Amino acid sequence: MDGQTLLDGSSRTGGRRGQERRHVMQSSCEAVRRSGQHRVRRVRETGSVAPGQMGGHKPKKIAGEHRVWLLGRMKERDFTLRGLVAELAERGLKVDYRSVWEFVHAERVSFKKKPGGRRTRPSRRGAPARAVGKVSRPHRA
Repeated sequence: MDGQTLLDGSSRTGGRRGQERRHVMQSSCEAVRRSGQHRVRRVRETGSVAPGQMGGHKPKKIAGEHRVWLLGRMKERDFTLRGLVAELAERGLKVDYRSVWEFVHAERVSFKKKPGGRRTRPSRRGAPARAVGKVSRPHRA
């Protein structure tokens, strides 16, 4: 009878395989039982077996008086996003760099280091080229 499977799923040579199968079956039955318990609890609490919402809208941290202060602060003088994060922390609002970036972007605030383009200004490297007064003739020999 070596190698033959017994009625309980184990064999004389490899009894572990049958035990592993039983363990898998027991754990899957346990999962089904728990799932049923969760559904019954959900029906009692909500009246429906429909799943709850996952994710959704998260309110912005920079709102109310913090928003008003930040808009005024940005109009006062130059700023960096990291500097604004530090100033908000001093005022008691803990936000990260990305939150401040999204706020500034949503308010369409932009700070450019140089307001005009470089091509529109004269060069500062030397005197501008002078107009040619008289065209000289090349000497031919």
